[in-house]
Amino acid sequence: MALTGIEIYKYLPKTNCKECGFPTCLAFAMKLAAKAVELSLCPYVSDEAKEALEAASRPPIRLVTIGTGERKIEVGNEVVMFRHEKTFYHPPGFVVRVKDSDPDDAVAKLVADVADYSVERVGLELKMDGFAIDNESKDSGSFIKCVEQVSSKTDLPLVLMSQDPAIMGQALEKVASAKPLIYAATKDNWEQMTELALKHQCPLAVYEPTGLGELAELVEQVTGKGVEDVALDPGARDFGQSLTTLTQIRRLALRKSFRPLGYPIIAFPGDAGASMEEEALLAGQQVAKYAGIIVLDHFSPGIAYPLLTLRLNIYTDPQKPIQMSPGIYEIGTPKPESPLCVTTNFSLTYFSIAGELESSGFPSWLLVCDTEGLSVLTAWSAGKFDAERIAKTVKEFNIAERLSHHSLMLPGHVAVLRGELEEELPDWKIMVGPREAVDVGGYLKQHWAA
Repeated sequence: MALTGIEIYKYLPKTNCKECGFPTCLAFAMKLAAKAVELSLCPYVSDEAKEALEAASRPPIRLVTIGTGERKIEVGNEVVMFRHEKTFYHPPGFVVRVKDSDPDDAVAKLVADVADYSVERVGLELKMDGFAIDNESKDSGSFIKCVEQVSSKTDLPLVLMSQDPAIMGQALEKVASAKPLIYAATKDNWEQMTELALKHQCPLAVYEPTGLGELAELVEQVTGKGVEDVALDPGARDFGQSLTTLTQIRRLALRKSFRPLGYPIIAFPGDAGASMEEEALLAGQQVAKYAGIIVLDHFSPGIAYPLLTLRLNIYTDPQKPIQMSPGIYEIGTPKPESPLCVTTNFSLTYFSIAGELESSGFPSWLLVCDTEGLSVLTAWSAGKFDAERIAKTVKEFNIAERLSHHSLMLPGHVAVLRGELEEELPDWKIMVGPREAVDVGGYLKQHWAA
């Protein structure tokens, strides 16, 4: 039974030392009851209290790490069913399946294409996360060769897929230090797979498609032997099964604190998708509901980009927009006579106008005001993008010292601010630019004269 914040508080040292990051022990206890933090943040909790609070301090969904280094995949540790309740913390990892039955040159090309893929969106670099190496041939030699080929070309995290413990053991001897996910323990091989996971200290996927009760029993057998890092595969493959089953697992873990299913889920949209497009649609559903590792059978930049963008959107805190730091940004290599534009610090707004300025052929200065991450119209309507704030930003960053002119271009949507801004900056010429960023190049060609 989960403890309330007041019940947890009774076990804490009550010193209000703030070393946990919270102002009081009671505040920390409330976060602990909500499963939003871990008990380990408190440096002074006693051993007796740790034992008593184990159930309350453990996250409802265990955080599992696959791989090592900067590109490791961390999944799990979620605390809500819906992102508007709080936020989702650990985005699912997209891994691409490589089959050991494929020709060497095809494997090499796929690994290179996936590893090299990168796209920038709102200042963030979006990439694929790893590879799942499938022992489709059932041959140990082919599998080991493929594992060595992939691991020699990339340091991205791996999922090793074979239900033969002997073959899996040979593969782990080659790459265990990279901490791959072992896929998978079944009711027929779980003891041997568990021994391998313990020996090599690697996470282990548990596959049981006959029902959640049977999956939970198998997980309890695996964890009872000492394996702590587990991923779940309930065998749900098509749209309906995936949505229903993954939601049930999440609900049981969060709402019922059902420990045997409190682990991240691995999904295989390619097993049900009849085409690459259908696989992508199912993968998108699983990003939202509630996969931790998504194994794709196909890779294409045209499919990867929308999936990565969807993941970014869903795993962005809805209460905290992606923001740019306020200040002066150089677009191209601007000179003192170059245009000066002003915008808000909502990242999407910034990159929209910055991209258009860069492609316009006009190197420019871009002044970014602190609007708490709101877009132009939203910030204006909320009173966070007004003449006073713009003028304050102009003065704060001493932009006039970089320019040979005193001309500033407002976004067209807030043309109403022109008169007020002229009063705040009487020595400046205030211009009203286009309403849409895409039109800024044409506007500058017609109207800009320093």
